[in-house]
Parts: sequence; C-alpha cells; structure tokens
Amino acid sequence: MNVARIADRLNRPEVLVFLPALVLAALWLGGEALVPLAVGLLAVLAARPRSLSASDLMPASDQVVAQLEAALTEGQKSGASTGCLVVQFDDASDLCDRHGRVRQSELLAACIARLRGALRPGDRLYALEDGSMAVVLGPTFRLDLEAMVAIAGRLQLVVQQPMALCLDMAQVTCSIGFCHARLLPNPDGRALLEAAQIAADEAGRHRPSAIRAYTSDLAGARLARDALRAGFAAAVEAGQIRAHFQPQVSTDSGEVTGVEALARWHHPERGILAPAQFLPAIEGTELMAQLGQTMIDQGLAALVTWDAGDLRVPTVAVNLSAQELRDPYLPDRLRWELDRHDLSPARLTIEVLESVIAGGNDDAIARNIARIADMGCGVDLDDFGTGNASITSIRRFALGRLKIDRSFVREVDIDRGQQRIVTAILAMAEQLGLDTLAEGVETPGEHAMLAQLGCAHVQGYVLARPLPMEDVAGWLRQYRERMSAALRIGIRAERPN
Repeated sequence: MNVARIADRLNRPEVLVFLPALVLAALWLGGEALVPLAVGLLAVLAARPRSLSASDLMPASDQVVAQLEAALTEGQKSGASTGCLVVQFDDASDLCDRHGRVRQSELLAACIARLRGALRPGDRLYALEDGSMAVVLGPTFRLDLEAMVAIAGRLQLVVQQPMALCLDMAQVTCSIGFCHARLLPNPDGRALLEAAQIAADEAGRHRPSAIRAYTSDLAGARLARDALRAGFAAAVEAGQIRAHFQPQVSTDSGEVTGVEALARWHHPERGILAPAQFLPAIEGTELMAQLGQTMIDQGLAALVTWDAGDLRVPTVAVNLSAQELRDPYLPDRLRWELDRHDLSPARLTIEVLESVIAGGNDDAIARNIARIADMGCGVDLDDFGTGNASITSIRRFALGRLKIDRSFVREVDIDRGQQRIVTAILAMAEQLGLDTLAEGVETPGEHAMLAQLGCAHVQGYVLARPLPMEDVAGWLRQYRERMSAALRIGIRAERPN
C-alpha cells in the first residue's frame, strides 16, 4: 500500500490529518487486516465532496509542473519568486524490514501529515511516482536561498521528530534538495522540478539528513552518472567489467593468504574506471547485484585457473553491498556458485562495509551473514574504523576478520598516535577472537610496524596494485622467488634470554 500516493490523490490536509489516528485505531480494533479498509474508507469519504477535475487525472509530476508554471507566471506579473523542494525519505526501503508493511504505511502517512502542517499558506505538497515528495512554494517576495534552506530545515525537523507507534517508537529521516527559480537561466515548471530532483539525488548520496541546493555542476555530474548507468549492463555483457586482484599476505610467514577482487570498468572511451567513478551511478539499482555476481563469477573462476597452475591462492574476497546482503537467496546462490566451480566455501570471503552493520538493526543482513559463515565462507568487516560500528553490532554479526582502514595505517611507522589506535584495534580484535588485516599499506615502514604491532595480514601498494587476472600468475612467481631469497618478516621471533 503506497500511502504517499493515496495522500497525493486526496490532497486535502483537513482530512489527511486523521489518517495516522485512523490507522492506529484500526490496528487496535482489528489488527493489520483492518488497515487497508480504514484507509480506503477515508479516501472514499474525502473524495465524496469534490468531483474529479482534469488536473486530478494528471500524473503527479505533471501536476507539480503545472503548479510551478502557474507560480512562475504569477511571479512574473508581481515580481515574487518561487522554488521547488523534493523530499526523499532516507530509509524508505528499510522501513518495511524493520516495522512491517502496516507500520511502514503508518509512518509514511504521519510524515506526510507533518509535512503538510509545516507548509506556509500557498505552498503545495505532492507525492511523486518514485515515492519522494515535491513541495511547490507559493510566489513570495522575500524568497532567497537562505529562506529556502530554512524551509528545507523546517520540513526536515518536523519529519525527523520521533513518533509513537502502538508498541514502540520510530524515527524517519529525510534528505532534501531544492532549486530556486532564479538559479535557472530560463526557468519553466519542468526544468525547475528536474533541478530540484537533481539536488535531492545529490542530498540522497550524502544521507542521512542532507540538504543540497541545485547548481549547474550537479546537472553535469547527473548527466555523466546517467550515461554510465545506461551503459553498465551492456558493459557487463561485453566483458568490460573485470575483476582486478590485490594480494594479501601474512605478516608472520610472508605467504600469500588471499586476494581481493576489485571491480574495474575497461571503458572503450574513458579508459579504466575505478569503482569511485561508476559506483555512484549504479548504487541503489539492480545493477549492484549484477556487479556483485560478476565479481563472484570472475573471482571463483580465477581461483580455478590458479589452482590448475599450482599457484596456491587460498581465498578470494568479494565486497557486497547492503542491497545484495539483504537478498534472502544470497547464501543459496553462493553455495551454487561454489559447487559449480568445484570449490570449498572456505575459498570465498565476503566483505561487508562497516557502515552496513553500524546501525546493528538489520535482521535480514544479520541472518544472511550468519548463514554464509555457517557455510564455511569467510566474512571480513571492511573499512573498520570509518562506520561507527559498536562492539555490540560487531558481536551480533558473524564476522571472522577486521580490515583496518587506510586512515589508521597511514604513517603508522612514524606517528605514535596512529600506533596507539592500531594497537587498541588489535587488542579488541584479539579479545573478540577476530583475525586482522590492514589495508592500504603503501610503504615498507608501515608494513614492518604493523607486523611488530601484531596485525596478522596486510594488503596494499607495498605489495602490488590491483592486477588483471592474467598478470597475477607472474606476480605470484616473482614474489615467491623474492621471498625464498630473503629473510622472513616475523613478529613472533623469540626474544633472547
């Protein structure tokens, strides 16, 4: 049930304010089964006093455009200004997982009612087809960028106030993008809405609770992202999305203990693109699952190839997004892929960003990680130290190893503060029974200090940059030849008496 669309069709604040109370009453009296009936009844009662006009039959975005055109026309006559804001609920896709569908509807309905209550006379609120909300500001003589930031902040404040459900408390956060008509050289309704949506998308990329104003630079970045998104699926089919592999080694023995598969787009026009250049274009879409599947396929196939050449690479690590980790069929797909390549589960490690588990309240991800660990796969917590994960959330998820972020590794050989931080992380990991790996190690000094401090594995440019699959075999042979001719880098050598 899409409450936002129901609210938009009603478009009557005097009726909509009763929607949260009606949902609560239905839950108390008859449980979830009565909620759709109660909302439907409210819609019928609200619709009875008025007949449908031509504007009621228009798509929501067209209604917004028409209202913006009217505001622009009125402003040209009077000298007043207008603008458009787009509100995106940061965690709308997760509300159902945490609260259930009825609670999700209740929360969104309450948010819409709050938004309407915070608007000024003459402002209009619309529910767009993608689940976001658009606000058309009535023509105002003293509307400037500062005023629009204040309006956005007020809307954000009322939405984000905690709200009481039947049995618990909940909170919804939102990000807002806006465009003032004067920011466009030749403003019209459609351009103003699209500009606000571009700003909202940028705010969503910096969520939660971000506010962004439209600029021409944002428009150019949006066009570039759209072009990458449009071409990504075809790039996968054409073999342009390839795994590059970065080695991981033991600080005790110096042996290669695994590799991490890192995506690279071999773009025919722009060269080799790193993830930072194309991931923002596909985040939140089904293309992320396609990327993850591609990395798993290529990673496991690479292990088979290296096994055939007697190159002994124990594991391959693949980073999966929260969207993929929430898929209930993920463990079964991983098991099928391992069987297809005739590899044991221990040969595959799944990397989970610390930001994914930082909230600690995603049961679907926790269940999947537990199932993956029970299969025998490794589970690494990536970028540790950057996502504010608590010890409680670390214990809740079935993790096997912490990957210490580069920000704590940089200059650890000469910075005593860095050494204290790394020592504390290593001590905590030891107490929790977790293995450790430092990523982004770039100098021999950093490598040596991490070994002395007791970090079990390292990864970074000090060993090798991410390599195409066909170059890994040569690197492995050269590395092992150097190791056989050099002293071992040890951290557990016995001290003299």
